[in-house]
Amino acid sequence: MKIGLFYGSTTCYTEMVAEKIQALIGPEYVALHNLKDTPLTAMADYDILILGLSTWDFGEIQEDWEAHWPEINQVDLSGKTIALYGMGDQLGYAEWFQDALGMLHHEIAKQQVKRVGFWPNQGYDFIASKAVTPDGEWFYGLALDDENQYEQTDARLAQWVEQILLECAA
Repeated sequence: MKIGLFYGSTTCYTEMVAEKIQALIGPEYVALHNLKDTPLTAMADYDILILGLSTWDFGEIQEDWEAHWPEINQVDLSGKTIALYGMGDQLGYAEWFQDALGMLHHEIAKQQVKRVGFWPNQGYDFIASKAVTPDGEWFYGLALDDENQYEQTDARLAQWVEQILLECAA
């Protein structure tokens, strides 16, 4: 099993989470790809993808993802298993918490992919999010807030990594 973890990181938080995920699963299984230096076409080399990004300002996509956004639907992701994680600030930007995560989910969901890693939205304090499922119970991926809930990040990551590995094996 070889996993491609693709991320965009402006302030290094998304990158640090990528490195933690790689350490939890094992560097022999997870290859890190910073979108600043990697084309989206490199996703073709993997059956399992983990995609990480952050939401900026008023629901904006992180700059490296934004630069590649027009290409997302040109990359054939059909048949791939995909997990998402996002970084956001639920208090400072409560009306747009994890919006970029939701936008990425909606883009990749247009293809025939297997989505794993949905995360319960209990324990967060936000007003609105494009990253919440229609039933209002789940985020489309792991939602992290290192601004306001830094102390919960490692435990959430460990639980989520275990969850996605089980879901990938199913």
